[in-house]
Amino acid sequence: MMSKRLFRQEHPVLMGFILLGLVFLFFWGGVTFFISTVNRPAKGEIFGMKPGVGIIDLKGVITTPEEIIDDLTSFRTNSNVKAIVLRIDSPGGAVGASQEIFEEVKRTNKVKPVVASMGSVAASGGFYAALGAEKIVASAGTLTGSVGVILKFANLKELFDKIGYKSEVVKSGDLKDIGSPDRPLSQKERDILQALIDNVYNQFVKAVAESRNLPEEQVRALADGRVFSGEQAKEAGLIDQLGNFTDAIMLAADLAGLDKENPNLIYPEKKEFSIFEMLTGDSSQSILNRAAKPFSSILSYEWTLDH
Repeated sequence: MMSKRLFRQEHPVLMGFILLGLVFLFFWGGVTFFISTVNRPAKGEIFGMKPGVGIIDLKGVITTPEEIIDDLTSFRTNSNVKAIVLRIDSPGGAVGASQEIFEEVKRTNKVKPVVASMGSVAASGGFYAALGAEKIVASAGTLTGSVGVILKFANLKELFDKIGYKSEVVKSGDLKDIGSPDRPLSQKERDILQALIDNVYNQFVKAVAESRNLPEEQVRALADGRVFSGEQAKEAGLIDQLGNFTDAIMLAADLAGLDKENPNLIYPEKKEFSIFEMLTGDSSQSILNRAAKPFSSILSYEWTLDH
């Protein structure tokens, strides 16, 4: 007993930090338990006690496909989910991630009907993802299209010259540091990257032509990066019909042979809240992910206003 009292007397600051840490852990444990309990529906509610329409949200910049693919896979194998509405509100994002979601939507649509419902924006990679669906629904004023590819590099040479920054590079080949921010692109590098862009662009055009049953030449005439309103996209054959989220749900229910006036809606199980994942996770909402985005160079199907 004397030794504990003596420790507290000789190390009051350390003891204070220990007590503060214990209080924080207790408080955080309570908050985490409360959030996970409140946000987690009953199992019957998650998977639906009766047949219905599954609802999946694709929102924000597309950086990783895992969560959407998990939801699609879960609904595809769930016998209570008879059709799916993929609600898209996204300007697009990474090429690979957009293509993965497109393939999974297409795979799911072979098992049960998928209807893509476009919100305010479903452009570039967001439009690409919608192409795998049985039907695409958009509001008259939805911004969509933007068929194209973009790759951006920061050229900071003049800034580095002013502050006296110099980099030393050891590389295995001339093109290993392509896109380095301390120098402009060489013509050889620019030609190589343009060939890459053209190849991925052609993949996008072919996907649009095949999914929308349009001649490739007709798609190329539209695929210069421009955005369309939902009404313009309907006239061009890029979407199937005009309507809102409710219209998309009713269409999906009808395709599945359900009561389209009052279908049961089934949502994916909510993920447990994690402060660590919010800071460092793979999602596009990760704080570190969003902070790093302006400094990263990634091949993108994305409609942006900052270039």
